[in-house]
Amino acid sequence: MKEIHELQFPDELKYAEDHEWVGSAGESVKIGISDYAQDQLGDIVFVELPEVGDKFEKGAEFGTVESVKAVSELFLPVGGSVVSINGELEDAPEMVNEDPYGKGWMVEIKLDDPSEPESLMSKDAYVEMLKGS
Repeated sequence: MKEIHELQFPDELKYAEDHEWVGSAGESVKIGISDYAQDQLGDIVFVELPEVGDKFEKGAEFGTVESVKAVSELFLPVGGSVVSINGELEDAPEMVNEDPYGKGWMVEIKLDDPSEPESLMSKDAYVEMLKGS
């Protein structure tokens, strides 16, 4: 596992305590897991995602990530409806390890409350939380 300073945390994203990230894409947001989360999980071998059209409350479980070490639940850091899923992860779940903020994104959500992402952590606050754990 890498040291925190070796991991990437893009400034423009917002982060949740459960290690998901939220990135703006207009009226909707893309969501995935952070570089820290994928590093802790190890080699990801399977990703289970919801269906397009599914609706979730903030904090609800929306899928799972399975690695050679463990199965981890994914929790939605914002409430809304699934408008897109990254279907490529079905055949290539390792993209979450290789590019967690790019090709490894998981779902795109149309927000119920467009201000909700603002309640999440900035990069600096997230890194401070990781250093404290």
